[in-house]
Amino acid sequence: MSPTPPATHGPGFEADPHPAYRWLREHSPVHRVDLPGGARAWLVTRYGDARDVLADPNMLKDPARADPVWYRAGLGLPFDHRPSLVRSMVNADAPDHARLRGVTAGAFTPRRVRELQESAERITGELLDAVEREPAPDLVRDLAYPLPIAIICDILGVPRANRPEFHRQAAVIDSSSPDELDAIGAATDWFDAYLGELVDARLRSPSDDLLGDLVEAHRSGELMRDEVTSTAFLLLVAGHETTVALIGTMFLLLLRHPEEMARLREDPELVGPAIEESLRLESPLQNATWRFPAVPATVGGVRLEAGEPVLVSLLSAGRDPERYEDPDSFDPGRGASHLSFGHGAHFCLGARLARVQARVAVTAVLRRFPGLRLAVREDELRWWPSMIMHGLFALPVAFDRTAA
Repeated sequence: MSPTPPATHGPGFEADPHPAYRWLREHSPVHRVDLPGGARAWLVTRYGDARDVLADPNMLKDPARADPVWYRAGLGLPFDHRPSLVRSMVNADAPDHARLRGVTAGAFTPRRVRELQESAERITGELLDAVEREPAPDLVRDLAYPLPIAIICDILGVPRANRPEFHRQAAVIDSSSPDELDAIGAATDWFDAYLGELVDARLRSPSDDLLGDLVEAHRSGELMRDEVTSTAFLLLVAGHETTVALIGTMFLLLLRHPEEMARLREDPELVGPAIEESLRLESPLQNATWRFPAVPATVGGVRLEAGEPVLVSLLSAGRDPERYEDPDSFDPGRGASHLSFGHGAHFCLGARLARVQARVAVTAVLRRFPGLRLAVREDELRWWPSMIMHGLFALPVAFDRTAA
C-alpha cells in the first residue's frame, strides 16, 4: 500500500512547501493534483523532467489547446480568459510567441536596463529614507513591493497621478487567494479598462516608453490591440510579482543566515551569487505557468494525454538532490544554475531587470541598516496562497538606529 500523498495547498503547505515537494520527488515525481472547478493537472517536481518539459515545443502555452474541463474552470489570470488580457507571449506558441517577444524585447536591452538601474537606485534611496523614519519597518511593504511597481510604471509610462490606484489594484492580484474570485475579478476588470485607456492615449499622442512602442507596432499592423493590452498586463503580473517575491525571500534567507549577510555587507560583489542561490532555493515562481501537451507525451515514466494541464514546479526542481549536493542549504558559493526564470523559448525576458532590482535593493539595505534582524518570530510570517507564486505578505524587521 503506497503512502498518502501530502497536501499541495493550504496554510501548512504555504508556510513550508519543501517537505511536500521532497515527498513528491521521491514517491510521485509526476503527480496528479485536483484543482478548483473539477479540473486536474500534472505536477512535475524533478529537475531533469522539469527542464525537459520547459524546453519541449510540444508543451503548448495557448489556453485554447487545454482540456475543456480546465478551460471552463477559469484557472489562471484573468479567470475568464478575456482576449484583452491573455493574448501575450506567455500564452502564445510559435510563430506568434517569437513575434510578440521580439516587439517587447526592446524594453529589456542592456542599455535600457542600465537606465532602469539608475531609476532603481534613486527609488530605493527614497524608499529607504522613509524606512529610516518608519517606527515599524517592513521590507516587503516598504521596499520589495513599491520598488518594482515603480519600475513597471516607468516602463509602461503610467502617469504619476494614476500610480497609487495602479499600486492598490496590483496588490489585490498579488495577495488574494485563488478562491477570492470576486476581488481578483474586480482588479482585473480595473486593469482591463485602465490599460485600454492608456492605449487610447498613446494612439492620440505617441510616447517614448514601452507602451508607446507597442502601440506603434499596433499602428504598423505588427500587433493586434488585444496583444498590446495583454503584453502590458503580463509585464505587471510577471515583472512585478516575481520581483517582489525575489527581494522578500532574499532578505529572509539573509536574516536566517547572519554570517552570509555579514559577508555580503563586507563584499557587495557577493550579492549577485547570493541572489542566484536565493532563486534556486526559494524560487519566486513556485510553478511555471500552464502547459498543455500537443500530443500524448511521457514525462518521468507517466503518460500525459493531449491537452492535460501541466505545472512544472520550479520550487521543487531547485532542491532536487539529483541535481544539487546538499540542496536545502543556502550556499551562495555553489555557483549552480537553476530554472527559476524558466528554460527554453519562454525563458523570462525580464530576468536581467529582476536581478538588477534585487541587487540594488539588497546592497542598499545592507549598507544602510546595521544589525538587521526579524522583528517577529519566523512562524508568524505569512506566504501568498498561490499555485504559481511563492512570496511573503510582509517581512517586519528591526535594525540598529543609533549605530554610526
